[in-house]
Amino acid sequence: MVSGKAIEGAPVPALRTSGSRFDGAKGIKELAESGLLTSIPPTHAFPPDPTASNLSSSSIEEQLPTIDFSFLQAKEAVVRSKAIRDLGEAGAEWGFFRLVNHGVPESLMKGMLDLAKDFFDLPAEERKKYTGKQVLDPIRYGTSFNILVEEVFCWRDFLKVIVHPSFHSPEIPAAFREIAAEYSKRVQQIARELFKGISESLGLQSCYIEKAFKLEEGLQILICNYYPRCPQPELAMGLTPHSDHGGLTVLMQDEVGGLQLKHKGNWVLVRPLPNTFVVNVGDHLEILSNGIYKSVEHRAVVNDATARISIALAHGPSLDASVSPATQLAENGGQAVAYREMPYREYLEFQQSHRLGGKSCLNLVRL
Repeated sequence: MVSGKAIEGAPVPALRTSGSRFDGAKGIKELAESGLLTSIPPTHAFPPDPTASNLSSSSIEEQLPTIDFSFLQAKEAVVRSKAIRDLGEAGAEWGFFRLVNHGVPESLMKGMLDLAKDFFDLPAEERKKYTGKQVLDPIRYGTSFNILVEEVFCWRDFLKVIVHPSFHSPEIPAAFREIAAEYSKRVQQIARELFKGISESLGLQSCYIEKAFKLEEGLQILICNYYPRCPQPELAMGLTPHSDHGGLTVLMQDEVGGLQLKHKGNWVLVRPLPNTFVVNVGDHLEILSNGIYKSVEHRAVVNDATARISIALAHGPSLDASVSPATQLAENGGQAVAYREMPYREYLEFQQSHRLGGKSCLNLVRL
């Protein structure tokens, strides 16, 4: 069994940059906003990527499916059935969709974004109190993705907080606990309704995913991302290409764009829209659906004009759940089972303890 304990107690490296010193415990925000940088430090410079500034044409970007959440809850069978079909098509063809009319107050969404900014604006000494050493620490502040194994670091600081099955919160900002608890609860309710619709779109009972994932004890992680302004965005990556380990991730972006997803070999910009979530399929939903739903590579790019904040809520199985393809899908579709079981804890710890590498983690369980 793969364990995150291999990184317990490991030192946080302090790395030299050109003309300044990068302290991994402080994060990249301090360095980016120090006024000392005229170029990107070599510790954060990736080889030039000709696709990094390729935001794709608006015609491609506009094809990202939109799911109206209110239709999934409609009493009229014909309305709900169409919404479920649309959900299935979005999961199979894109692995991403926008979610509108979800019922989360815009004021609560803005409040959560403001709190994330307040946290990253705290003095470095306050943020460092939450520097994590293990993958499943209840509260974990850090930079890049995993600086203990990476050779080049991402232009990103993060705060990860486990909010279910037990709720945790940093002590400051003072309002974080109350607002994060309400926001997480609201979004979890949305995710559970989406899982029901997805189950039905696969021809399964509406409660199938809930039972297979053991969602009553499912892992919900609140992830606040801060991407500072970057002097050479063409050489930096906010977050390198990857797929998510869980079932569904519900993302809120501020008004600054930076999320890109890979669709038919092209990087497609997902522009932020007011009062709208972006939802993406994770590896364990691909596993359960036997490859019908697709987890999709995505990444974050940065810019030289302004900082960007995004907030993701990742919804996965219980840590002790071992998810495998629904037998009905293999039997009815005539397709061989494509993935083997692995305890979710083991899968998550392996992905989080290594470098991001597209969908490489899924190869662990691919038959």
